[in-house]
Amino acid sequence: MKNFVDKFLKAEVDTTMTPHLAFVVSLLYMIASDGVIQNEEIGQLLAVLGGEEGPDGEMLVGDENEKLLRSAQAYVEEHTIEEFLEEASPILLDVHRMAILTNICDSLLSDGKAESAEQALFSKFLIAFDVSEDRFQPFFEVLILKNDRTVFSYKNHPKCREDYKVRLQF
Repeated sequence: MKNFVDKFLKAEVDTTMTPHLAFVVSLLYMIASDGVIQNEEIGQLLAVLGGEEGPDGEMLVGDENEKLLRSAQAYVEEHTIEEFLEEASPILLDVHRMAILTNICDSLLSDGKAESAEQALFSKFLIAFDVSEDRFQPFFEVLILKNDRTVFSYKNHPKCREDYKVRLQF
């Protein structure tokens, strides 16, 4: 019976590269890059996939997004990050690339730490997507602000001064 179920589930997996699949695959590579999957990273993934609470309190993903997630998992299991970037980059428009970069950057910052493996992987994405650090910098600054919850809990935070104004540098 188990073999039948496995074959049935695998039959629904489609790893044909599309921008949507590239988006989810990118998130999976980033989430797994430091070898530890944090609750915040799972929350980020569920948020972008439209996760919702099930009847038992567990987090569920809708049917279409569940198929997409299964396809992304299957792709990640079969391909290196280098193979993925080589296959995905040519089919992505600039808007896809920037959306993926902002989401994976948000994911790497979601647990409050940017581990060296996550930073190295993000650099690979920037290079493969032909996006300079200077171009991405304003997006990064917004994500740093979004994910820095210490501004609420650390009264001596350097940005928590009356005269400090948040500004983006372009």
